[in-house]
Amino acid sequence: MKGLWLLLVLVAAAKAEKVFTGDQVIRINVQTEEQIRLLQALQAQEEWELDFWRDPVSTELPVDVRVPRSSLSPVMEYLGAHSITYSVIINNLQEVLDEEKAEMQRSQMRERSTRSFNFGAFHRLETIYSWMDTLVAQHPNLVTKQEIGRSYEDRPMYVLKFSTGGNKRPAIWMDTGIHSREWVSQATGVWTANKIASDYGTDASLTSLLNTMDIYMLILANPDGYVYTHTNNRMWRKTRSKNPGSACRGVDPNRNWDAGFGGPGASKSPCSDSYHGPSPHSEIEVKNVVDLIRSHGNFKSFISVHAYSQLLMYPYGYSCGNVADQPELDSVGRAAVQKLTSLYGTRYKVGSICNIIYQASGGSIDWSYNVGIKYSFAFELRDTGRYGFILPANQIIPTASETWLALKHIMEHVRDHPY
Repeated sequence: MKGLWLLLVLVAAAKAEKVFTGDQVIRINVQTEEQIRLLQALQAQEEWELDFWRDPVSTELPVDVRVPRSSLSPVMEYLGAHSITYSVIINNLQEVLDEEKAEMQRSQMRERSTRSFNFGAFHRLETIYSWMDTLVAQHPNLVTKQEIGRSYEDRPMYVLKFSTGGNKRPAIWMDTGIHSREWVSQATGVWTANKIASDYGTDASLTSLLNTMDIYMLILANPDGYVYTHTNNRMWRKTRSKNPGSACRGVDPNRNWDAGFGGPGASKSPCSDSYHGPSPHSEIEVKNVVDLIRSHGNFKSFISVHAYSQLLMYPYGYSCGNVADQPELDSVGRAAVQKLTSLYGTRYKVGSICNIIYQASGGSIDWSYNVGIKYSFAFELRDTGRYGFILPANQIIPTASETWLALKHIMEHVRDHPY
C-alpha cells in the first residue's frame, strides 16, 4: 500500500511539471523600428503563450523568444508575412532541460559519494540553505546567517553577512536570483560567498575591505520562484503570490520597487512575466529587502546579479536621462568589465539600463540609487543567447570567477570612496 501511495505521489509530481517538448527558442535580429512594433504586437498575442527571453525594444539587441510547439506554425506565418527573418537557437527546449536535470542528478550522486559541495553544479533551495550553515560553521568569526523575513509561501529568506565586527558599519549589498529561472545567478552567488569567506585573511585587498566594511549577500532573493523552477516550471520568472481576480500568479520582483513604479517596461497584466504588481513593494520578498536596507541606513553599494546578456548596468531604467553620478558610475563599470574580460575574454557592455538594454520601471537599483546608495549596479551574466537561461553547469565556475574580478573592483572603489 505504501509503495502504491509513493507511486501516485510521483505520478502527480510528474504531471505537475511543465514540459517543453518541441518548443523552440528563436532569435530575431531586428532591422527596423517597424519590426519592433510588429514584434511588440506579436508579444501581445497572449493566446500563443510566447515567452520573450529578450524583449523587442531596440534594433541594437536581438530578440529571443521561446515559441511553444503549438504556436510554431502561426508564429512562423506571422514572421514570414512581415518579412522578418529568424534563426533557431534551441531546436527542442525539453531536450536541453532533460540534459540539465540529468547533470544535476549526476552531480548529486558525486556529492553524496565524496561528501563535498560542488560549486560547479546547480542546487535546490534546501541544499543551498544547508550549505550556508556549513559555511558559517567553517568561518564563525566572519560569516553569520540572518533571516530577514519570510517569503509569500513562508520560506525563510537568509542573508549571509560577512563582518569582522562593529554595528552598522558601511556595507555592500549583493543579491542574486531575483528572477528565479536565471540559475547561473544563484550559483554565482553561492560561489562568490564561498570565495569571500575563503579569501579573507589571504587576499590583502579583500581583507582590507572586510576590516572596514560589511558585505551582505542574499543568494535566493525569490525563494518561492526558485523552488517552483525545480518542481513545476523551469522557465518561471516571478514570485508566486496570488493575484486577486486573476488565475495568473506572481509579480515580477524587479518591477515592484518604488522607482518609476508602473511606468514603461512593466506590465499591468497579472499574466505577464513583467507584471509590476498592485503597488510598490507589494511583494513581501521585496519589502523584506527594503526594510533591511532602510533600517540599516549605511549601505554604500547595492549590486543585483541577473542573467543573461553580458551587461554591467547602472541607473536609471525607468528614465533614459543621465543620473548625477553617471560619469563616475560609467568609469567604475568600464574598469570593472576590463577586469572581468581579462580572465577569459568575455565581452560585456556598460551603460545605464535604459540605454543599453531597455526602459524598465520599478527596478531595484533605481530604487537603491534614489534612496542614496550611489554605487548601484546590475549585472546580466553569461551568455548572449546561445543557451540563454539554460546555461550549462560547466559554465558556472568560469562565469563566477570572471564576475568576481568585476565585483571586487567595484567593492574596492566603494571602500576607497565610501561617502
